[in-house]
This record gives sequence, structure tokens and C-alpha cells, in this order.
Amino acid sequence: QVQLVESGGGLVRPGGSLRLSCAGSGRTFAKHAVGWFRQPPGKEREFVASITWDGGSAYYADPVEGRSVKGRFTISRDNAKNTVYLQMNNLKPEDTAVYYCASDPSGDGVLRANFGSWGQGTQVTVSS
Repeated sequence: QVQLVESGGGLVRPGGSLRLSCAGSGRTFAKHAVGWFRQPPGKEREFVASITWDGGSAYYADPVEGRSVKGRFTISRDNAKNTVYLQMNNLKPEDTAVYYCASDPSGDGVLRANFGSWGQGTQVTVSS
């Protein structure tokens, strides 16, 4: 079973940057797609980005699904380190949320229902 631990959250000013890390354990982690999700205060959890098991494709939240992150956030992975990253640039107050990573054993990160293992989350607060 895959276990996930997020890190890298914190308090940042608008326009600043943070890099979140999702460290995975388990023999099959490198074959899992990984997604980042976030839950703003008082709101439902929403999809942010996902990446296929081999890093060959990445998907980002559609602007109609929520607040746009494409062009500001970049998801990447280093399977040698069993880690997936979310680089967040030009952060805005509306990016404030608890950020979670989750793994998808299908490897493609397309169907949200396939994300079964979740981390505990890391808080990101964007405020001046």
C-alpha cells in the first residue's frame, strides 16, 4: 500500500512562490499517477493537478472547475526519489487552502475516483 506525506506549505505573500513535496513509500509508488488537490477554508476539496506515473503527461484544473492554476503551478516528479512536486508561483490569496496529494494506481491520473491513497495535507496561506 502506498503512503504519502506532504511538506512545503507555509505562509507566503501574494506574488510569492512555494514548492510542495509529496513523498511516497511503497514498492508500487513509482507506477502510480499522483495528483494534488486542495481544500480552501469552508469549501469542498478540488482538483489542482496530476501527473502520470512516468511523468510523461500532466493535467491541470480546468478554469471552469475552480480557480485557474495553469501557467502558475507546475507538477513534476522524480521517481528516483519517490517524490512528486507542485511548484506554485505568483500565489494569490485565493490559493489559500490545505493541499493534499493522492495516488492513482491506474497510472494515468485522469479519473478522480481512482485516487485512493491520500496524505495528511499541508497548509498554504497566501496573505499580506
